[in-house]
Order: sequence, then C-alpha cells, then structure tokens
Amino acid sequence: MKRALLGAVLISAACCGPKSGGVNPNPQLTGETVVAELAKGREALTSFRGESKMDYWVSGQRLRGDVLVMGKLGKFVRFAALSPAGGSTIVEMACDGTNFVYLNYQENCALTGPCDASSVGMFFGIPLEPDDFLHLALGTTPVIANPTSTITWDGSAKLHRVELKASEGTQKIAINVAPMHWDVHASELLGSDGKVRWSVANTDFRKVTGSGERRVPEKTRFKSSVQNQDLLVEWGGEFEVNAQLPTQNFTIQVPSGLSTCGQKAPKPAAPPAKAPAPTK
Repeated sequence: MKRALLGAVLISAACCGPKSGGVNPNPQLTGETVVAELAKGREALTSFRGESKMDYWVSGQRLRGDVLVMGKLGKFVRFAALSPAGGSTIVEMACDGTNFVYLNYQENCALTGPCDASSVGMFFGIPLEPDDFLHLALGTTPVIANPTSTITWDGSAKLHRVELKASEGTQKIAINVAPMHWDVHASELLGSDGKVRWSVANTDFRKVTGSGERRVPEKTRFKSSVQNQDLLVEWGGEFEVNAQLPTQNFTIQVPSGLSTCGQKAPKPAAPPAKAPAPTK
C-alpha cells in the first residue's frame, strides 16, 4: 500500500510539478534586488552612439536601412537615416532636451515641436519617451515606481521572470542574473487598464566600448500594441557607451524656405493690387 501511494506521489510530481527545467540558481533573489540592480545599470550607462539597421518612417511609409543614432539622458536623442544609394542623409531628427527638429531632405520639409514620446514615435512608429528609448536600447529598462513584486524561475529559458505591480500598472521583466550579468531579455509595461504601453525583447548581449563589465544587446525589438507596430534594431559594430556628447550635437538648424512636412507649401502671396490712376 505504501509503495503504491509513493508511486502515485512520484507520478503526480512528474506530471504536474513545476516546469522549471532545472534548479533555481538564485532562490534568494528578491524584487527589491532586481529593481536596485536595474537602477545601477541606468546610472552606469547614460549615453551612447552607434550604427544600426532600423525601421523608420518617411512620409507615411515604413523603410529599413542604415541609421546613425546617439543619445544621452535629459531628452537628448538624434537619428540620421542614410540613403541606400550613397550614404547621404535623407531624414534626420534631433531632440535638444526641450524641443525636436525633424528634416526630410527628400521632400524639403521640416517639423518642430516639443520633444516627447510622440516626437520619437513619429520617426519609429512607436511612441517612447526619449530617455526610455535610451534605457531600452542599452538594456537598462525603466521600472515603475514603488512596486510590489513576485519572482518565478523559468528553467527552460534559464531566466528569472519578475512581475512588478504599482498604481500605474504592471511590468513584466525576464532577466538573466547568472552569472550576475543582469541581462534584460524582455520588459513589458501594461497600464492600469491592462493594455500594453510598450514591450522590448533583447538578444545577443555583448560588451562594447565604454560599457565596462556590463553587456548591452546587439538586437532589440520594440513593440507597441497600442499602435500595432514593432521595430527591430540591429546595432552595428561601431557602438560606444558613455560617449562624451556635447549638447550642441543635438541641435539642428532648419533651413529657411522649407514647407511643413505633411502640409502643402503655402501659396505665394498675391502682389498688391495697383491703385487706380487718378482721374483728370
């Protein structure tokens, strides 16, 4: 009877036990530790510049090609999409900490306005705050404030899955902490309404110039279910973290005479009518 009972227990455990795929290498890991380590990463990696293959938008069309990117904390980002024909810039955008300038050299038009998620989204098709884009590109995901947390071990993927909950919503993070890499493989933010605000998936982590012992992703896929868009960025070999980037590098002067992108150029003003000749 005891053997039969023991056999039933073993069969039950094999069938219905946790699908860990292995023993949790860090069972003492807490949400507070994860949040603190991610904060250290954001403090350690504060700027970058590099080459990429990227999706971007021009005149309502989605294109893919070489894009030069640089950014630093404080709402400073700049993108330059290069022509496949000869490497000249066809579209560029820059946020100078307050405002953005967008230039389309193919259509000789410009846009300006406040630098925010919508201005970055105009280029990518996915709205992201400029500093959030920087953190996500470097694999140092932003984190919701004052969360409670739960952690599970996914042995098949060899990742810890962290769920953070706060008044602003829920964030789900998949992270590799062994051997203490703190590589963020995925991060997803859902608003208080349960809808996805953004998500990111990272692969092919590597050390680059300026990153020290920390690794950054070579491939990043951004998604936004709100806009039903996704964006794959493949960072090239030339990639530098914590680069010294002067503020003036994020300023673009708008040439005079350009029309506003998305609008027809205004018609030239009609010459003033001649005054009637005086009668004799």
